[in-house]
Amino acid sequence: MAASIDALTSATLKHLREAWWDDAFTAFLEETLAPRPGNRILDVGCGEGLAEVEIGRLHISQLRLFGVDLVPSKVAVARQETLSHNQRVGFAAADARRLPFKDGAFDSIYSVAVLQHIDQVDTAIGEFARVTAANGRVLAVEPDNTARYGFSSTPIGRRAFELSAQFLAALDGPRGERTTIGPTLPERFARHGIEPLSVRLFPVSRTILGPPPASTWQARREAVESALRTARSDAAAWLGREYLDVLTGYEREANAAGSSFVEIQNTMLFATVGQKA
Repeated sequence: MAASIDALTSATLKHLREAWWDDAFTAFLEETLAPRPGNRILDVGCGEGLAEVEIGRLHISQLRLFGVDLVPSKVAVARQETLSHNQRVGFAAADARRLPFKDGAFDSIYSVAVLQHIDQVDTAIGEFARVTAANGRVLAVEPDNTARYGFSSTPIGRRAFELSAQFLAALDGPRGERTTIGPTLPERFARHGIEPLSVRLFPVSRTILGPPPASTWQARREAVESALRTARSDAAAWLGREYLDVLTGYEREANAAGSSFVEIQNTMLFATVGQKA
């Protein structure tokens, strides 16, 4: 598991595409969307084009892929990445809540770890439904960031997990309500004329056995220090400073424990598949 997925430094799986996507998930995407020659498929929140490259390797003739992302720089990277693989993909910088496409423009649409970052989630899902053709597939994959499991074999480590959750929640403020988006997707789909067909769970786990290297601790401290600079309340700032002190003690305990040290993290992604009525 890539080091960028770390509950001690991030409240969300924001690095999902870069750190978690694997061949099994590509196979799930192919099975779910069932792309056929000539199909038009839209990726909402395409990031740097990882999904387009993976789907392109399926070599489905005349498949027309499109990707949109709110960040223009990511769209530019995605365009270059797909061109380097000799793939022709349409990209645009666009807001998921206002997709620049006509009604029923796509045979299927998917979104991975995007809705957790969006205000007006139901508006975005309504747009998913609008641009999907009748009987087309809609796939959204989102975590439940409140249901993470974290364990450390050291007392200060267990305290670090507690403080990280409190600190990150204090930073997130009112946006925290979106962290439970994953399990709510079937109901949200149904409200917008998308019939829920299935929900599949994908575990995202990370286990560290033996003391982590100094670079891991440094990355954690830098992430917390960066987050601390964005704190908008005295309570969040106080939690952040305490958390930094605890991380320093956690590193000492882990090194002292040697080969008996263990840290375990786990969360779930909810992949909801629906069909446009």
